[in-house]
Amino acid sequence: MQEISITTGESSKRLENFLKKRFPIGYVRKLFRKNGVRLNGKRSKPDDLIAPGDCVQLYIPFDKDQKSSRQSVTLRGALEIIFEDDEIVVINKPAGIAVHEGKDVLKRESILGMLEARYRPQGIAPRLVHRLDKDTSGVLLAAKKDQTAKQFESLFADDGVEKEYVCLLVGRLEQNEGTLDLRLPGRQGKSVRALTRFRVAKRFSETTLVRANIATGRMHQIRLHFAHYGHPVVMDDQHGDFSFNKRFRKEYGLRRQFLHASTVALEYHGKKRIWTASLPADLSKTLELLTSD
Repeated sequence: MQEISITTGESSKRLENFLKKRFPIGYVRKLFRKNGVRLNGKRSKPDDLIAPGDCVQLYIPFDKDQKSSRQSVTLRGALEIIFEDDEIVVINKPAGIAVHEGKDVLKRESILGMLEARYRPQGIAPRLVHRLDKDTSGVLLAAKKDQTAKQFESLFADDGVEKEYVCLLVGRLEQNEGTLDLRLPGRQGKSVRALTRFRVAKRFSETTLVRANIATGRMHQIRLHFAHYGHPVVMDDQHGDFSFNKRFRKEYGLRRQFLHASTVALEYHGKKRIWTASLPADLSKTLELLTSD
């Protein structure tokens, strides 16, 4: 059993929110679901309010060595800034870090948490205006002001942003360029149109390097489109060719999906701005090994 004493510096807040600041959401939900948390020795609910002097008892052990707690230890506070002014910050997101908190991810170990820690002393609460998958690297934008966030979110929602990705696909594509027009699940559960245009950059013996431009921004759009096309993204652990991935990982050492957001372009204060991020070391090394073969 673990005990946490509420200090005088803690203002009154919901017990659930207090715990979420210290543990992954999945663990906190498990505590309440299995009645594994007490407040001053009494069974508690997520909405119970805590106050200085209270004592929280946790009866379900938290595994400090779980994957989520190891994700970003070496990367914390070392985000690469591509561009920054008073309204926005553009970063080169590393692979392996979730953009926001989740079931097994503490907020402070997410990109948003790192940005909040960086700008909190300045009185700034940054907001992400779009998303990248945890294992996707590349250009990611955040706004420092609410009004700017709303403007950028509208741009992304209305397809007013040019986004290019570099990805390695399983198999050799025959055509040099093409368009994938396949409806995908939307936020309300209804299918929505999704459009991906691509052109071949280089062919290898068993894979093809392509540059993909998405005219829409659906969840897992590139991964789902190319999987449906019969050429999934190399090392995609959800929609990919699992037997191929196992062999590729053993031969080339790549441990995550080969997908990188290389470019974001949009209108900003009346001018077209283009932000780019070069391939990270793991993807560059993979291409060098493929080329040498």
